[in-house]
Amino acid sequence: MDTWVKLNGQTAGRDKTARLLQYLSRILWHRLQHSNKDQVNAFKNLEFQLSTFRKLLRFGKCLDVIYSTVALFDHGDSTVRHTIILSRIANSLFLLADHLLWLGRADVCNIDTQKWSRISNKYWLYSITMNLVRDFYEISCIIKAQKRTIVPDCGVQNVNDLYKILSRTLTVLQCHKGVMIDTVKNACDFFIPLTALGHTKLSPGAVGWLGVVSSLAGLLVLVDPKIKLSPA
Repeated sequence: MDTWVKLNGQTAGRDKTARLLQYLSRILWHRLQHSNKDQVNAFKNLEFQLSTFRKLLRFGKCLDVIYSTVALFDHGDSTVRHTIILSRIANSLFLLADHLLWLGRADVCNIDTQKWSRISNKYWLYSITMNLVRDFYEISCIIKAQKRTIVPDCGVQNVNDLYKILSRTLTVLQCHKGVMIDTVKNACDFFIPLTALGHTKLSPGAVGWLGVVSSLAGLLVLVDPKIKLSPA
């Protein structure tokens, strides 16, 4: 109960919870699409309403995101600095397009929803790509720092040595939960706009499961801020 109160007391917590329910709705209507049309329509409508609610919840956030880049210009690591700044700029533009989509859904103005949906997904994809570049950079730094622990003194001589290196690498990375959770989250999110833009052909159910996993990863970080990759 305390966890629920903590999540519900944060805008980000309500957004992530609604996101989880949104993608669960997609999984359900996809599973039911050949059996019960009424339930399919009900879950599709629920998914749409949750998506609209999240757009309203984030309204104006594009300004917060772009302003947050100012503090990153003094970050010591140039790779982290550049990837996060580019990610946040792209995320701000994604949110701006998302705001326009909400205004269209609310009949405040008449906009081309298909056009702005594509623009929104393009900027979201770019933001996630920059996040993944940062994640892989962080992983490479961890592996480099732990090279003596991972690679045997005698080097790689056979397949068993490769297996040992892989096993030791995974063991080392398990000690860095923030990086691993962020990588899983971004890797799952990566295929959602990619599919929406038509570059991959995943089923709605598969997209739903990717959204559920990434939403759970986001909720884990909110519940336990200690495992959050910083700066994020």
